[in-house]
Formats: sequence, structure tokens, C-alpha cells
Amino acid sequence: MKKLGILLLGFALLLLAACGSNDEDADAAEGKSKLEQLRESGTVTIGFANEAPYAYEENGELKGAAVDIAKAVFQELGVENMESQLADFSQLIPGVQAGQFDVVTAGMAIQPARCENALFSEPEMQYGEGLVVQAGNPHDIHSYEDIAANPDITVVVMEGATEIGFLLEEGVSEDQITTAADIPATFSAVQAGRADATTGTEMTVKMALESFNSDELEFVETFEQPDIEGVPSYGAAAFSLENEELRDVYNEVLAKLKEDGTIAELLEKNGFSEEMNFVGDGEVTTEQLCNGEI
Repeated sequence: MKKLGILLLGFALLLLAACGSNDEDADAAEGKSKLEQLRESGTVTIGFANEAPYAYEENGELKGAAVDIAKAVFQELGVENMESQLADFSQLIPGVQAGQFDVVTAGMAIQPARCENALFSEPEMQYGEGLVVQAGNPHDIHSYEDIAANPDITVVVMEGATEIGFLLEEGVSEDQITTAADIPATFSAVQAGRADATTGTEMTVKMALESFNSDELEFVETFEQPDIEGVPSYGAAAFSLENEELRDVYNEVLAKLKEDGTIAELLEKNGFSEEMNFVGDGEVTTEQLCNGEI
């Protein structure tokens, strides 16, 4: 019995020591900023949707303009490694809210409704819309208004994408719109005849269509950009509402990289152009976009 008592006492002491160790770890983390924690770990966890050329995975490697920009900023901040986590586009903001990601980088458009649930950096890029239809464009679609004018036309859009709102604003009815998990899935729907068209940001659908490699689909070169609020869109990284300090230091470095030409170079490296897609520091602000002023 004595041996058993000694063993039980030893186990209790080990348990207390372990709990004490955990408490010490918690105390060490308490009071440290998010940036300090990231610098200590050396890794930032990035949430992204598989949407080229903004953020996508290729042969196990995370690539894209938004990814390269985030990587450049965090390296300047002393965080060298990026751990990527793929998610459906609609789950990116919930993921950063829940602490699953430290930051979301997917060229996500800054919108007032999204600003209520996440903190956006200053704009990293701007972009317009694009349309993909069946080869030959049998319904002669050249705008969202063309879709609205013909109730028989259906359009499929990636879940959570801004284009759903754009279509509704242009008069397209809800029963004309369906959704799919990602861009390739929207292409498959059009190819199979389950929808007549799909839409997304111009560079995304154009580059994705090249990779999809189908003679049954075509990019509408004569697409008319909708004249509505939110076009062009301004993409940026998104942070938890609790990480304002991290967002602010991210912005400081972002402004520096815009000024020295790094951001323009990274955009052009990924198929964008400085003339069409670069946003100079202060030209358009996140505050203006979140307030619906632009």
C-alpha cells in the first residue's frame, strides 16, 4: 500500500508539474501582441481559396499575387514561413474569425458587409469582372443585363463571391443564379449544360479557363463591365477583428512596398498589369470602401 501511495503521489506531482508548465506557457503568451507571437513561432497561417491568379495551390505550393504580397509583407515583419490552409471562399472570413487562420489572402474584395466581420488591409490590387459561356456564345451574352433580360438564362457563381450581389443589382433574379464550390466546378456546370454562363473576376476566369482546357467554353472578350457600386473591386488581406495592431503594421509595410515598386512587380509577375491593377497608397482607402463611399 505504501508503494502504491508513493506512486500515486508521484503521479499527482507530475500532473501538477505539467499543469504548471501549461500555465507558464499561457502566462508567457499573455500580454504579447499577435505579431510578437508570430515572430516567435516564425510561421503565419494563411487561409486561401483556390482561385488563380490571386491565391492557389500548385504541386503542393501556395502561389498567386495575393500570396506573394502577403509573403513579402510578413518577411519584412520577421515572419519567414507561411503555412497554407485551403478553404471554400465562403469560409475564409469565418475561418479568420474563429482563429483558424492568422490572415486571409485571396484578393478578397473589400465590401461594407465584410468589413463588419473582418479587418481589411489597405487595397493591394483592383480588378474587374469576366464572363465565360458555352462555345459560340449561343445566348449572345455580353453583360449582366443580357442575363437579366432573358429569364431562361442561368448563371453559376462560386459560393460567397461578390458576383452574386452584382448580378442581383443588375436585375438578374435569384432563381437564375446557382452556386458551386469553386471556379472549376462552375466551368463544369456550364460545360454540362446545367448553366448557361459563369462569372468571376476577369483574371480568375480567364486564367482558370486556360487551365481547364476545354473547346466547349469561351471567355467573352466583349463583356461590358457593370456600372455598379463595387466595380472595380479592390482586393486586400483580411484579419480578425481582434488583430487590429497586426493589420496596422501590415499596412505600414504594404505602403513601403508599394512605394519601392515591389507590389507592382509582384502583380506583373502573376499576370496583372501595373496600369490596370495597381492601387497607389492613399488613392483608394479601406475606410472609404468599408463606408460605402466608393
